[in-house]
Amino acid sequence: MFKNITKMKTPHTYAIIFGVVIFAWILTFLIPAGRFSTHDITYKDNNGTEKTRTVLQQDSFRYYYHYNMGAVQKDLTAIANNPEKLDEMGIDKGDLDDLLKTNSAEWTDEDLSDAGITDAALYKEFGMGIYDQSAPLHKTARIWGTEDTGGFGVLNYVFEGLVTGDRTGTAVGIVALILVVGGSFGIIMRTGAVDAGIYAFINTSKGLERAALPLLFFVFSLGGATFGMAEECIPFAMVMVPFVIALGYDSIVAVTVTFVASQVGNAVSWMSPFSVAIAQGIAGIPVLSGTSFRLPMWFIVTALSAAYMMIYAEKIRKHPESSVVYESDKFFRDRMNETTEEEKEFKLGHKLILVEMLAVLVWIVWGVTQEGYYIPEIASQFFVMGFVAGVTAIIFKLNGMTINEMAASFQSGVKDLAGTAVVVGMAKGILLVLGGSDATEPSALNTILHYIGESVHGIPAFFGAEIMYLFQSCFNLAVTSNSGQAALTMPIMAPLSDVLGIHRQIAVLAYQMGAGFVDAFTPVSAALIGVLGVAHIDWATWAKFQIKMQGFFFLMGTIILFIACMIGLQ
Repeated sequence: MFKNITKMKTPHTYAIIFGVVIFAWILTFLIPAGRFSTHDITYKDNNGTEKTRTVLQQDSFRYYYHYNMGAVQKDLTAIANNPEKLDEMGIDKGDLDDLLKTNSAEWTDEDLSDAGITDAALYKEFGMGIYDQSAPLHKTARIWGTEDTGGFGVLNYVFEGLVTGDRTGTAVGIVALILVVGGSFGIIMRTGAVDAGIYAFINTSKGLERAALPLLFFVFSLGGATFGMAEECIPFAMVMVPFVIALGYDSIVAVTVTFVASQVGNAVSWMSPFSVAIAQGIAGIPVLSGTSFRLPMWFIVTALSAAYMMIYAEKIRKHPESSVVYESDKFFRDRMNETTEEEKEFKLGHKLILVEMLAVLVWIVWGVTQEGYYIPEIASQFFVMGFVAGVTAIIFKLNGMTINEMAASFQSGVKDLAGTAVVVGMAKGILLVLGGSDATEPSALNTILHYIGESVHGIPAFFGAEIMYLFQSCFNLAVTSNSGQAALTMPIMAPLSDVLGIHRQIAVLAYQMGAGFVDAFTPVSAALIGVLGVAHIDWATWAKFQIKMQGFFFLMGTIILFIACMIGLQ
């Protein structure tokens, strides 16, 4: 029987995500929905510029209840002739007068909303008396439905996840980025420049190619530490996967040296504007403080992580067939074996294309760090990369490239990553089933956040910090946006660190390590799924390798927190 279990096929990524969606849906039947009020805080970023961010108020949690409309009518009537109070609550007097003329017994939540009366304003002014507190409510998705027909249904999670967000974020923006990048690299790979460059490197490196992996690990870790590199790893992986396999390793090593390295850098960053800077600003401590601790931490953790990778990599180099992705890597090995000697020739056109790729990558890094470029701009830059590479291939007659071949290659590249793009939407559906990440909207996720915060009270300092770290790691399985996680958790975790007798700097440390390390594992990370799609690795297969590395990361994180508590990091 045990043998039969071990021979079971690894579930498809789609099947795993569907199972998580159903589990999240069941949780919403068991956990009442809750909500927070929010407020704006200001802080200075690492450039000294004042920023504003909306965060939840720690002490404002309340369960989701029906309104006691009689009490609401009485309270609203009391302030109906108080212009200052109405203005403070953002209520128009005319709309309120019209509402008060109707029977409060027939009022609905929509009636209050139509009159410009928000739950946050009512709660702030009148407290819990506005609710019928006989029983907290659950916010559970229907089996089927849409926004216009009955409300969100769990079996519509794919579509709803895909259309969530906008051009600058998950899921619409990420899906569009993945498709554009896929098409652009379809053209680039068709030119043969990448393959020719790989062979040229191998032929001239004279046995030093193994030193390239740790060096590249540090480079990608630096990218994660300085500008929060994540989605940017997808196009890099398109080059690194065939390169690393050509060196005798596997696609797992390629993903590790790119995406995992970037998230290691993000987890122990001293300056990332999308994680540690925002978390410190929300926690009310100076942005970029603690650098003297974090900078050595980044170097040591990156070096140890690179060493972990090399132990695995060398094992695969000596015994390639022992890799769990040996069969799927056959696609890349076959492509290299089919490359003719003529195609291996490193021509002038190939060199120009690689130089152009490098120039665009420098342009992207400059744009992200200096001009605030994000998903729309990055997608446009990669399209330029693919287009110029295609035109160069036509001019230099590389691999018989024509205009029609350019178009067909773009289409083929899009097709290769279409399945990955769908996973991004499916993963977003998990968060939607839990009620979304809006602190002001009733959701089971808000209640979970509140429960965890309450459970930390009264625990010894180090154990409290460790629970924060564990919680941030688990929370990242649902909310993968570093800035979003900071906005949701830091307003609770920062004051809790005061109660525990540890500095808020340690609460930020627990947040950034939990948010960073787990990004290399969670199946709801759009960037990770994008990189895995490029490498032709199923998430479940990736998890078999990465779960051990996550244990190594968690051990390092625990030691770092222990040291931080012992030295009183401030």
